[in-house]
Amino acid sequence: MKPTVYLETTVIGYLAMRVSGILRVAANQQTTRDWWDNHRRRFDLFVSRFVVDECSDGDPVAAEERLAYLEGIPLLQMSDDVNSLAESLLLAVPLPEKAAIDALHISVAAVNGVQYLLTWNCKHIANPSLRPGIERVCRDMDYEPPVICTPQELLEIHDAI
Repeated sequence: MKPTVYLETTVIGYLAMRVSGILRVAANQQTTRDWWDNHRRRFDLFVSRFVVDECSDGDPVAAEERLAYLEGIPLLQMSDDVNSLAESLLLAVPLPEKAAIDALHISVAAVNGVQYLLTWNCKHIANPSLRPGIERVCRDMDYEPPVICTPQELLEIHDAI
């Protein structure tokens, strides 16, 4: 059985966007493309309706490019438990109200038992100072939290195994 990965919207955004002139962003884009092209088949991938909705926003041409990456990737189930966990994350971590969608990404992955949450959102999701609180809240509500990581970290984790 393959490890499971929830693809948060920023990963899809990095795949679809034009190469950035900002060196760090361009490097992250290249890492994401490398993971997508050479390593994603080692994992079972999932997204949520939140990812689809976010990828659908904005310029129609850009949205079409983002949505093309989602073709064939299963949607995770939504439930009241997802909303309840997201509310707890917002209150207890604490995450700011503007990070409500980020809490939902974490929650849908945790409630559905996904092993990894792949993201480039290092402000509210893959933030080392927030991860312990996120993990505590998930476990307090009887969910195993996903390992929150960037594509670079996921490559390092699985290359070490």
